[in-house]
Amino acid sequence: MFVAAITAVFISMALILIRAMAGPTLYDRVLAVNAFGTVTVLMIGLIGFVTDRPDFLDIALLYALINFVGTIAILKFFRYRGLGRSTADASE
Repeated sequence: MFVAAITAVFISMALILIRAMAGPTLYDRVLAVNAFGTVTVLMIGLIGFVTDRPDFLDIALLYALINFVGTIAILKFFRYRGLGRSTADASE
């Protein structure tokens, strides 16, 4: 059962990597990298369950938080060309 789940996760990781490489726009690539991070969280959880290591869940949650914050930072950078205040905020 878990072998099938891990295999499905690996297949989805491979397809997401293909999408990240061939994405027509930058936002498609960012979305693919975010999806890869989400699937990685799922993989860490599955491996933790199979190996009977519940502390892997903490690692998966931390990785999910880092993935979320990183995605928001990347999208903000590409929208405003910086991580500081936006140009509309700077003029006020």
